[in-house]
Amino acid sequence: MKLGNGERRTSPRIFAMVLISSVTWMVASSATPARATTPGKNGRIVFAMDKGSGAQIYSIKRDGTHLRKLTSVSGDALTPDWSRNGRRILFADDVNEGTASNLAIMDSDGSHFRDLTHSGYRESPDFIPGGRHIVYGCDCGKTNGLFVSRADATNSRRLTKSPFRYTGDSGPALSPDGKTVSFVRVKKGESLQALFAINPNGSRLRMIVPYRFEVAFKHDWAPRGNHIFFTIYGDAPGSHHANVATIRPDGTHMRKLTHIKRAGVGALSGSYSPDGRWIVFKIENGNTGTYKLMKMRPDGSDRTMIASLPASPRGIDWGQQPG
Repeated sequence: MKLGNGERRTSPRIFAMVLISSVTWMVASSATPARATTPGKNGRIVFAMDKGSGAQIYSIKRDGTHLRKLTSVSGDALTPDWSRNGRRILFADDVNEGTASNLAIMDSDGSHFRDLTHSGYRESPDFIPGGRHIVYGCDCGKTNGLFVSRADATNSRRLTKSPFRYTGDSGPALSPDGKTVSFVRVKKGESLQALFAINPNGSRLRMIVPYRFEVAFKHDWAPRGNHIFFTIYGDAPGSHHANVATIRPDGTHMRKLTHIKRAGVGALSGSYSPDGRWIVFKIENGNTGTYKLMKMRPDGSDRTMIASLPASPRGIDWGQQPG
């Protein structure tokens, strides 16, 4: 199975619900728009990459130097996410593809590795601003869905339930102020994917990007909370090509930033830089087997290659320089 950005997905199941971790967080969150946060200093970029013997987490400097392998798990290390202070990385440790995947956490240099969960199938973890809670997907029998819990993966609760059988909600991302959960909802198997948002108290479920755009799971909020960066036609057949775009959280002013039209080539989203001045993404060429880690301004200008990599970087996330 593939992710909606043309990447392999390790679980055959899609997750259906988003959870809240505590009454305190639920009450503190509201229906107000995402507010600006203080921009951080740009640190290293992290991603998963499979050189042929399983995916591992790597980090690289923003100038493309000092590529560093951070994990050596026996299965696949996937979907890394930086803590807001740039000191920790949360990710999925796929110990048995399709049947078991733990949430894991480590320091920014790969030290102090720790599994947070030991049963079920959990994926796509994301830190909630403040670092005390996380949101993630869980394929846990009758409780399939996206969960929000404490940072140690305890005390999780449910928020949404997909109306579509055998499909669901996945790829959660939090607005900078923690007051909006965005996610991709899948219907009709994997043929249609749309970007949705919901308030953490379960109110105001709304569609941001319609199903016809085949939105990829990986997306990211601008540090100011005024735009979302995502991929359109990330897993679409036919004449469409994967390209990256931005949109306002209310679903207006969608703007394509790349315009690739070559067969076998696509641009796929990563994240904003902590200072909000850059966007990191990748360009894949299936014809030549080349993978470029790229950056550009949020308006699509100043497109620059950071590094040419030996395999496709997945789950790209630009972290803050630790204070």
